[in-house]
Amino acid sequence: MAKVAFREERCKGCALCIDVCPKHILSITGTINRKGYRVAGCQDMDQCTGCALCAEMCPDIVIEVWK
Repeated sequence: MAKVAFREERCKGCALCIDVCPKHILSITGTINRKGYRVAGCQDMDQCTGCALCAEMCPDIVIEVWK
């Protein structure tokens, strides 16, 4: 089972990770970080395949993926 972790304080809510997720399990959450951005998060970790496309796409190195 794969695991995805988001460094919420670095996220700018650009949604690039959401666009590339083949399983469509990422979304902008209701959480707001200290910079005032709504952050991205994984809604269904059990569906994650660990492809790491989200981490590769993120310009701010917010996402870590483990298999």
